[in-house]
Amino acid sequence: QAQLVESGGGLVQPGGSLRLSCAASGITLRAWVVDWYRQAPGKEREWVGTIAQDSGPAAYTDSVKGRFAISRDDDKNAVYLNMNSLAPQDTGLYYCHAHRARDASFWGQGTQVTVSS
Repeated sequence: QAQLVESGGGLVQPGGSLRLSCAASGITLRAWVVDWYRQAPGKEREWVGTIAQDSGPAAYTDSVKGRFAISRDDDKNAVYLNMNSLAPQDTGLYYCHAHRARDASFWGQGTQVTVSS
C-alpha cells in the first residue's frame, strides 16, 4: 500500500522560508504526478501547484508564482515544496497528492504551516 508523508511545516515569520517534503513509500514517485494543496482554517482546500511525471514542468496557482517552487529528488523518492517570501495568507495545512491516469491516487496526512510574527 502506497503512503505519502509530508514534513517540514512549522511556524515562520513573514518573509521567511520553509521547505516541505513529501516522501513516498510503496510507489516510485517520479512516475506519478504530484500536487501540493493547502487548506486554511474555515476555507476549502486550495490547489498550490503540480509537478509532472519524470522531469516534466511544474505549474502554480497565481498567488504563489515566483515564491514557491516544486522539485523532485528521485534518489530519496520525494517531492519538495520550496516556499519563499511567506506571508500570513500562506498559513494552512499543506498536503501532497500523487496521481496518474488509470490508477489510484494517494494523499498525505498534511503538515501545518503558520506564518505569523
